[in-house]
Amino acid sequence: MTTLVGRVLRPLRADPLRSPLARAELTAGQEIILTSPDFSDGTSIPSAAAGPGVGDNISPTLKWRQVPTTTAQLVLLLDDIDVPLRTPLMHTAAVLPPTATGIAAGALRRGEAGVWIIPTRLAKDGYSGPRPIRGHGPHRYRFHLLASDTPIPQDVGTVRTLLSTLSGHVIARGQLTGTYERR
Repeated sequence: MTTLVGRVLRPLRADPLRSPLARAELTAGQEIILTSPDFSDGTSIPSAAAGPGVGDNISPTLKWRQVPTTTAQLVLLLDDIDVPLRTPLMHTAAVLPPTATGIAAGALRRGEAGVWIIPTRLAKDGYSGPRPIRGHGPHRYRFHLLASDTPIPQDVGTVRTLLSTLSGHVIARGQLTGTYERR
């Protein structure tokens, strides 16, 4: 039954331009190089990183370079731009120290040193990996790393407030896209 629902909904995809991350005030001229030893840009995310009930829900290893020296805070976000909704779905949001050069597999979780998790609709305590509807086709999952020139206040508790706080303060940005499909 789920596969049939996925096939019926297959033409319905979020519009990446409707993502709050597409707003001009969250873009930056400088590029951060964001990579993973677990998958390359545009390729399939390993099943261990797939979400609860699909995979092991272990966040992949991520590495980055070319972060500006004036960075006050890093923000890591994961969204699904192929979900059958009007806007992409935010899976994960985390605030990281400006000196971080990567994050180990499984470390995107509450209580991990240097990781401040901002709850999303899908995850209250950390990473929520790919979990597309069976039969809906391949989904693109974008890992975004944003460098902010100002610290994120400790009272920020939602993604909406986080993105509002970042508005006009993103000095560099990187993106790594992986795909995942459930047949």
